[in-house]
Amino acid sequence: MSEPSSSGSWAEIFTPRYASVTLILCIGVALLAFNAFLSSISLPTAVQEMGGVALISWALTLFLVFAIVGGSGSALLKQRLGAKTALLVSAGVFLVGTLIAANATSMPIVLVGRALQGLGEGVVSAICFALIPELFPSRLVPKVFGMQAMIWAIAAFGGPAIAGLLTELVSWRAAFLISVPLVLIFAVMVMFVVPGGRSEDKKPVSFPGLRLLAIGLGIMLVALAGVAPPWQATGLLVGAALLLVGAVWLDGRSRDRLMPLDAFRPVSVVGTGLWMTLLINVAGAGSAVYLVLVVQEMWGLGPTLAGVIAAVLAVAWSASAILVANVRQKETRKTLIRLGPAMIATGLVLVLIGLQLDLVAVVVIGQLVIGSGFGTCNGYLNLTMMEAASDAERDRTSALMPTTQSAGNAIGAALAGVAANAAGLATASSVADIKFAIVPVYILGAAMAALAFAAALRTVSLVKPQDVNSSFAVG
Repeated sequence: MSEPSSSGSWAEIFTPRYASVTLILCIGVALLAFNAFLSSISLPTAVQEMGGVALISWALTLFLVFAIVGGSGSALLKQRLGAKTALLVSAGVFLVGTLIAANATSMPIVLVGRALQGLGEGVVSAICFALIPELFPSRLVPKVFGMQAMIWAIAAFGGPAIAGLLTELVSWRAAFLISVPLVLIFAVMVMFVVPGGRSEDKKPVSFPGLRLLAIGLGIMLVALAGVAPPWQATGLLVGAALLLVGAVWLDGRSRDRLMPLDAFRPVSVVGTGLWMTLLINVAGAGSAVYLVLVVQEMWGLGPTLAGVIAAVLAVAWSASAILVANVRQKETRKTLIRLGPAMIATGLVLVLIGLQLDLVAVVVIGQLVIGSGFGTCNGYLNLTMMEAASDAERDRTSALMPTTQSAGNAIGAALAGVAANAAGLATASSVADIKFAIVPVYILGAAMAALAFAAALRTVSLVKPQDVNSSFAVG
């Protein structure tokens, strides 16, 4: 269907035609966003009750690894089962994982639950991305991304508060169980709103076990590198790179591909756009991991105030995404895509300067700039890749976007851990030591953002006029 030339309005995504779909996508994002913040607050209490402190970091690691694996296989799952069935099955897996974690009697059982949560949520978030170009015209896609950014901002502030209250007033188990009504509402709405697809459209596909295993092991090695001694971390990162490159190589030669044919190949908008997606998330991950810890250690701030400083980024992301959501001009879109990584690099440098000079205001300004950089470019980068992808590749392209973001966060956190450990952050005993050790984390982040800027230049140079002004079919 050809879409009108107007840019649409925010109200349109809440009209009867789109309101139910908008709500489904928002709940799908909320499951991931709130679960991330809820679990990070409640798990320390769980460890105090059951023991297993050595396993606490694996609660996040396994969630992330299985989310990436699930997201990688989501396009084939959608192709095999149809969107409705795939979403219901993955929501069921997430629900089972939540119930296992909430009723666990030991940390290993919690880890099983977290792995299932990650697997289910990885598929849910990836298929929700893939549904955006199917269910919305392209003029409304930036507004959908703006809504998702708003959900993350709400989760950044509300998640820790809700989890803290539930953990203190009820139990850490209640903080996990808060996801149950969300996933049930999501499943009911999927049953009534998401198209079921005809059986003849559901093609038999082979199970991509070797590729998913390579991706999972690669991300696992990346996670291990973040906590290993520098000399071991180097070997782990090399091994991870070989596995991930091998997975992409094998996928390109498979009959039933997980990824678009030009994934991560710098010859197309999709290929370079995925590199930009990966690199901006690698760039921002180090600060996300260490900022709260560093400001508490250096300035004696409490968890709440330190958390507010960190959450400024999410609010800026949301506000900037909403601010630019009405842009329709091709050249302005290109400018925003280029501007994003430049702002992220600038913001990281500002945060580093603020930390070195003990200037809270400069750190906050840096956070605002970083968040605005993500919000400025993210929606239009995703939209540009969706529009550039062929009809046959659109599902794979859309589903790979959140998976690539998660992979970028995992790789960035691991690289930042290697840099921080090599500089002595773990053994830092004074403010001066902390200031010294944090420098390579932010220099690394700024360098990754600079590489993302180069990928942005390449991406917009490959955009064809029809890629920007083309339309999606809408039901």
